[in-house]
Amino acid sequence: MKIFCIGRNYLAHAKELGNATPTAPVVFMKPATALLKDNNFFLPSFSNNIHYETEIVLKIGKNGKAIEPQFAHRYISEVTVGIDFTARDLQDDCKAKGLPWEIAKSFDNSAVVGEFMAADNFSDLQNLNFHLLINSEQKQTGNTANVIFKFDYMISYISQFFTLQQGDLIFTGTPQGVGAVHIGDHLEGFLENKKLFDLQVK
Repeated sequence: MKIFCIGRNYLAHAKELGNATPTAPVVFMKPATALLKDNNFFLPSFSNNIHYETEIVLKIGKNGKAIEPQFAHRYISEVTVGIDFTARDLQDDCKAKGLPWEIAKSFDNSAVVGEFMAADNFSDLQNLNFHLLINSEQKQTGNTANVIFKFDYMISYISQFFTLQQGDLIFTGTPQGVGAVHIGDHLEGFLENKKLFDLQVK
C-alpha cells in the first residue's frame, strides 16, 4: 500500500504559505507507517509546530499504469476525509536549504484517514464539501471543485511514474486555513456533514 499526496493543490493555500502556483501536480509520498492507527495523535518531540492539513482522500480500487484521464474515475473505489500532519518548522528549514522535506511530512502517524465511503455514493467527486472542527470550532472548510488539478488528472499523472495498486491512497491537497495543533485539541473531520474521523491530540 502506497500513500501519495498532492501539495499546493488549492490556490488560496499555496498563497497563504507564500508558494508559487504549481504548473504540474506536486507529488510526495508517505510510508505505510505514517497511518494513524487509532484516535490519539501524540505530538512528536522533534517539532514545535505541527500543522493540520485537512484533505479529501481517495482509495484506489484496482491496479493501473499510464491511466488515461477519461478512464481515471474508474479507479476510485472509496473516499474519505483525512489530515496530512506537517512539521512546519522542519519543512521550512528543509525548503530554505533546498532539501527534501519527507521528515516534515512522512513521519510516523502523520496521515489521518477517516471512515471510507463508497465513491458511488456521490454524484460528483469534484463537488464535495468537507470541513474540520477543532474544539467544536470550524477551522478549515473546502470544496473539491476548487482544486487546481482535478482528481482524474492527478490519477493519470501519478500513474505515469508509479503503478497504482488496489488499496493505494491519494491525499488530494488542502484548502486554506491550516494551523498548529496543541495538546488537548479535539479534531473532527466531516465530508458532506458526515463525521468520518474524531481524534485527540496528546
